[in-house]
Amino acid sequence: MLTFLDFFINHEDGYYSMNSAGYYVLIAVLLISCVLAALVVDRRQKNTRLSPKRLAVCGVAIAMAFVLSFFKLEMPYGGSVTLFSMLCICIIGYFYGIKAGLLSAFAYSILQFFQSGGSYMLSPMQICCDYFFAFTALGLTGFFYQKKDKFILAYILAILARGLFHTIGGYLYWMDYMPDTFPKALAQLYPFIYNYAYILVEGAVTVILLKIPAVSKMFRRLQAMAE
Repeated sequence: MLTFLDFFINHEDGYYSMNSAGYYVLIAVLLISCVLAALVVDRRQKNTRLSPKRLAVCGVAIAMAFVLSFFKLEMPYGGSVTLFSMLCICIIGYFYGIKAGLLSAFAYSILQFFQSGGSYMLSPMQICCDYFFAFTALGLTGFFYQKKDKFILAYILAILARGLFHTIGGYLYWMDYMPDTFPKALAQLYPFIYNYAYILVEGAVTVILLKIPAVSKMFRRLQAMAE
């Protein structure tokens, strides 16, 4: 007898896995949750008006992220570690709030799409998962606006959110493109390993950089100057 969950979950040989409908529902839940949370937080955040100075800083940060994304190290199974490009986008939300963070990250997602995604598309939803949803998630650091010394936590949560959208897109569209050299025992984890491998490597290097006292001091000074 079919149950409501059977429309979203496959059950074969004692194992459960989410089907396409389940992933679409998960995407919808994530997006609705993010939007509602952003709306609530934006109404509570003070001093988030985008002045000409702040707009200029956002533009420079986006431009720097785009340039740095061309400097990259390719990972064995795909994906690439860039030269701190995610850092440049994540600081916008942390400096100026959730509205500026998400709008700037969305603008960056468009640049990323034209840089590497515009020449090969499987479907509109695939493009959204791999580019628009994933890179816009870097703006979630805006939830930590005006929270002192919380940038590293904000950064980690934002890049994990980016990886989640990439991973969902991987399960929906890229499983058939898994290389033959990928370990068969880990086949069901392919999208997770593929995406989080390069994201977490770049994230770890960035956190190490930010932990250097001189860099940490410079970051706080930059934040004060950006106000």
